[in-house]
Amino acid sequence: MGNMATEMVAFLFAISGWILVSSTLPTDYWKVSSVDGTVITTATFWSNLWKTCVTDSTGVSNCKDFPSMLALDAYIQVCRGLMIASVCLGFFGAILALVGMKCTKIGGSETTKARVTVLSGFHFILSGLCCMTACSIYAHRITTDFFDPMFVAQKFELGAALFIGWAGSVLCILGGLVFCLSLSEGFSIRAEYSYNGAASLAATRNKTAHSLHREAHSLHREAHSLHREARAQAESSRQFGRNAYV
Repeated sequence: MGNMATEMVAFLFAISGWILVSSTLPTDYWKVSSVDGTVITTATFWSNLWKTCVTDSTGVSNCKDFPSMLALDAYIQVCRGLMIASVCLGFFGAILALVGMKCTKIGGSETTKARVTVLSGFHFILSGLCCMTACSIYAHRITTDFFDPMFVAQKFELGAALFIGWAGSVLCILGGLVFCLSLSEGFSIRAEYSYNGAASLAATRNKTAHSLHREAHSLHREAHSLHREARAQAESSRQFGRNAYV
C-alpha cells in the first residue's frame, strides 16, 4: 500500500511537471525588454521561440513570426528541438507510468510492471533534463547580452516562461527518480520468484526420489513374497512325491 501511494505521488509530480513543460513551449514571454536606465517607456518588446512582438503604451501588440527556420540563431533552433523532445518524452512517460503502476490492472506480472515503471521514470527524467537544458541555454544567451558592455542593441531580461520551464523540469525529474526506485523492487520480486521456483523444483525432485524409493521397496517385498511362495510350492511337491512311494 505504501509503494502504491508513493507511485501515485510520483505520478502527480511527473504529470504536473509535464503540464508545466508543455505550457512553456507556446508561452509568449521567454524574454522581455529591459527598462533598466529608461525614464519613459513607450513600448515593450518580448519574444519566444516562435515569434517576436512589441506592445505599445496603449496596450496594442504587434507580432511577427520568425520568417525562416534556417535563418534563426542556432540557440533558438536548439531550444526548439529540446522543448519538443521534452514534451514527447513526457507524453510517452505518462503512458508507460499508467501501464506500470500498481493501481492499474494492465501491464502483466509484478516484475513486468516494475520494469515498465522504471522505463517511464527514465522518460520523465530525460524530459526534465531536456527542458532544463533548453531554458538554461536561452537564459544564458539573455544574461550574456545583458551584461556585455559592448552590446548596444535592445537588452532583454528573463521572462516568466523560463521560470515555469525550470519548475516543470524539476518536478519531472523528481517524479522520474521516484519511479526509478521501483527497479530494486522489481529485482527483489524476480529473485523471490527465482528462489521459490528453485525451492519448488528441489521439493519435486525429493518427492520423486522418495516415490521411486517406495516403489523399489514394494517391488523388493513382492519379489521376496514370490520367492517364499516358490519355495513353499517346491516343498509341497517333494512331500507329495514321498507320500506317493509310500
